[in-house]
Amino acid sequence: MDEKEFDYINMIPFIDVMLVLLTIVLMTSTFVVTGIIPVELPRVAGKHEAATVTHVVVIDKQGALSYQGKAITLLDLKNIVIDVPKETPFLIKADKDIHLQSFVEVLDLIKTAGFKKVSLQTEWVGQ
Repeated sequence: MDEKEFDYINMIPFIDVMLVLLTIVLMTSTFVVTGIIPVELPRVAGKHEAATVTHVVVIDKQGALSYQGKAITLLDLKNIVIDVPKETPFLIKADKDIHLQSFVEVLDLIKTAGFKKVSLQTEWVGQ
């Protein structure tokens, strides 16, 4: 008996597997974006080193801003950060019940001003 030489690769099973994987990725990403998959943000269980912070921005439960203990607006904060050296660390203390948009606006303002050292203060849940 003569054996036939193997001269081609059947690509159809490979393409079928890749299409199934693509479908899984697309469906999973759609669920995450639309919020069908519930996401619970992590809590901090370990202690972290306290950073040397000279500038503190506080966002209270109503979304009001304070900078270094003084009540300000978002426009005031924008004018303040212009004069601060860019290597200065910032700490954002935000109430856990604020709207995410308030936090994102403050973070975006600080990051677009060129600051690289921005931290969010969390509460340590020790065991």
